[in-house]
Amino acid sequence: MQPHDFWQELHAPGTFDARQERADFHVAELPDRRQLLLPIRVLADGDHALASLIVNQASFAVQEALAEALAARIAAHDIDVVAGLPTLGLTLAATVARALGHARYVPLGTSRKFWYRDELSVSLSSITTPNQEKRLYIDPRMLPLLQGKRVALVDDVISSGASIVSGLSLLASCGIEPVVIGAAMLQSDRWRERVDLDGRQWSERIVGVFSTPILERNENGGWRRPG
Repeated sequence: MQPHDFWQELHAPGTFDARQERADFHVAELPDRRQLLLPIRVLADGDHALASLIVNQASFAVQEALAEALAARIAAHDIDVVAGLPTLGLTLAATVARALGHARYVPLGTSRKFWYRDELSVSLSSITTPNQEKRLYIDPRMLPLLQGKRVALVDDVISSGASIVSGLSLLASCGIEPVVIGAAMLQSDRWRERVDLDGRQWSERIVGVFSTPILERNENGGWRRPG
């Protein structure tokens, strides 16, 4: 596959053997067992890799399928409003809100408008942009949409857990506690310890459309699931 061909098509259940070891792509399965091919990104050690999802580069059909699947998992929590994390989480959050029948959603952001308040911001880090110092803000005008409401916090991928922790910290500073946290992809399980570090079992509130493991290099130069 060409790099621009990934995330463009959902394949019928059983089209690919999800357990097969491959060198170029990983097979993820949605709850209805349709399959999505994900490119493999090699980690710094050269012996491990992750499957990648860039949701704003996905076709509209794939975006909508992921949003509908996530909305179905979130709907059981009787959500009043969806809040989205930047940057890629905003694409998914907006589509999830529409799938839930909402008229709008609340985007968190990294661009400070002149009317924003510093106390309504926290430091933000991301595994995909580790050397960029950013802050996460909430528009003070949006607070009435969140306070006292049943909130879902949505990101595209939960990997290290850093972005989710920043989002939870920002909402907590405003007296807001999400009842559910959602993502299209849960990337391995390494985020669990980080999100639960403050003693709250936030991991129990996290739902995803599908999960992907940290892949290990095999003797042929391809990639296999651990274990």
